[in-house]
This record gives sequence, C-alpha cells and structure tokens, in this order.
Amino acid sequence: MSKVLLFLVGLLLFSSCSFQHLNNIQQARKASSFEQVDFHELIQRYMNKEAVDDESIEGVYSVSAVIVKKGKRFLSSEDRERVMVRKENYSKVAILKDKIGSDREYIEISLDKEKQPSYSVRGEFTGMTEANILIYTHFEQQGETLSYTFTFDRSREILEGIRKEMKGQSEITYKLTYIKINPYRDNQFVRN
Repeated sequence: MSKVLLFLVGLLLFSSCSFQHLNNIQQARKASSFEQVDFHELIQRYMNKEAVDDESIEGVYSVSAVIVKKGKRFLSSEDRERVMVRKENYSKVAILKDKIGSDREYIEISLDKEKQPSYSVRGEFTGMTEANILIYTHFEQQGETLSYTFTFDRSREILEGIRKEMKGQSEITYKLTYIKINPYRDNQFVRN
C-alpha cells in the first residue's frame, strides 16, 4: 500500500512539474507583444514554398546598423554630420516567404535566442512592382512600427535599408545592412 501511495505522490509531483513547464511556455508566448510563430509553423511555411529562386531574399542574415545625425553647428551655417551609433553584426534574423493569407511577401524572425518555444515576427517585407525595392515594416516592443526603404543587391546578397526623420533642426538617418550568411551560392565570394 505504501509503495502505491509513494508511486501516486511521485506521479503527482512529476505531472505538476510538466504542467508548470507547459504553463510557463504558454505564459511566455502570451507575454510577447509580437506575433509569435512556433517551430511547427516555421516548418509548415518552409515546406509549403516552392524552391528558392534568384529573385528571393529568403535566408539567414547578419544585421548591422548605423545612425547618423546631420544638422547645423551652433552659431554656424555649416552642416555637421556625425555617427551617433554604429553596431556591427548585432543581430541574426531569418527572412522567410509568407504565403499564409497575408499582404506581406516575407516575414522577419529574430534568431538571437536559441531553443525558444516560439519566435517573434519582428518585421515584414513587401516588394514594389518595379526594380529591387522593398518596403520593410519593423515592429517595436511598445507597439510602434517603423518603415524603411530597402534595396537588394542580388550579386552580393546584401539588403540595405534607409529611414530618415527630423528631430528639431536635425535630420536623423537610420541605415540597416543585412548580409546573407545562409544559404549562399557556390559562385559567390567566400565569407569569413
């Protein structure tokens, strides 16, 4: 009888730990203000797409950013330009084609943290009908969205985006550079 009771107590403790773990995963998913995509959804998006063509921007990218402030010097008519922030390879993202009932062509998912129960959709790309111009919408933590205009250099597989805003008498330019790190074509230069 004591063995059965001990077994039931052990089973109850084990199942409560499992339920607590599941509850923690669900709470983590609910706590994020970003759209969440779990591993199964990522696989489904990957399996439902056609082969990647040369026109696609899909892949894993390393992201760098530069913020430049341009304005007049104090008591001068000369413009002064200075780099406020420079972050090299500060983030890694995946850009995936999105065909699941939306207006966006691609979604951007942050890969900065590994082994997550779900991944945040941090941005979306929509292509323009002409040339290689894309509109990128970036989602901020506070619910704010920022828009960038991107160009895609197919030969070097680099995405470059610009956003400008005025603050007082100064113009702030935000430049994002995405360098594809996976998959890369065999005929490309070797990346270090």
